Amino acid sequence: MTGSITLLEVVRRSTTFLAERGSESPRLDAELLSAHVLGVRRLDVYLQFDRLLRDGELEPIRALLRRRAAGEPVAYLLGEKEFCGRAFTVTPSVLIPRPETELLVERVLLWARATAPPGDARIIDAGTGSGCVAVTLAAELPQARLLASDVSGEATLVAEANAARHGVGDRCTFSRGSWLEPFDAAPPVDALVSNPPYVTTSEFDSMMRDVRDFEPRVALDGGDDGLDAYRAIVAAARARLRGGGLIALEIDPRRRAAVESLVVESWPGSRVTVSTDLSGRERVVEVCLPQ
Repeated sequence: MTGSITLLEVVRRSTTFLAERGSESPRLDAELLSAHVLGVRRLDVYLQFDRLLRDGELEPIRALLRRRAAGEPVAYLLGEKEFCGRAFTVTPSVLIPRPETELLVERVLLWARATAPPGDARIIDAGTGSGCVAVTLAAELPQARLLASDVSGEATLVAEANAARHGVGDRCTFSRGSWLEPFDAAPPVDALVSNPPYVTTSEFDSMMRDVRDFEPRVALDGGDDGLDAYRAIVAAARARLRGGGLIALEIDPRRRAAVESLVVESWPGSRVTVSTDLSGRERVVEVCLPQ
């Protein structure tokens, strides 16, 4: 790509370049990266196909294409990812939000609007990462207070920035620490939500390079059987939740039975519900605790 070239031709050549280097969505990637550099919406790329680009605009696109060709996720290149209709800042310090995690938020919102104490629900988000779950819950539940943890100090800074970005920083508290440890001295809460790492160590080593080489391993690797985080969360949750409270956990469908067994063993009188995502895969385990 040299000299004057139309945006359409840039997208075409970029698509071919990325396809040859293993991108699973080369056209989308090309459009998003071009739009980002040019400071326009993706839709505007189509509306400006005849626009002539020169070296001053082409070189930043080339730079991003080279990084994408090496496997770096588009979300990190753009610096943000949409989740539940809101844009969230993301960096390599945090897991990129996934569409399936939106179901986790939806289930907690249904519970909160139906049963949570009116106006003052307190919810823990364990392993908050970018803060997308905690911030979305705070934005959708105007009186709720969110307590969120992450073992990574860099992640908590990203989460704090996202809370400020969406105007809920005054109702979200982010603490560095493993799972529920930061809340040892906190009063019991109404709900606990988490999207813990659930990939086994051996599975992680065989994941796509975009994930394996760029996203934080601590947010994905759940140990030999993928259940290390669930054990830690369930063991600590008893002292953190009020009677009648909710635990909502995102799961790998292959480990549904194991996660369900963990919670039933801890709360024999609880009611357990499993919800499926848009692909029909079991994705969220909800535990309504006895009073």
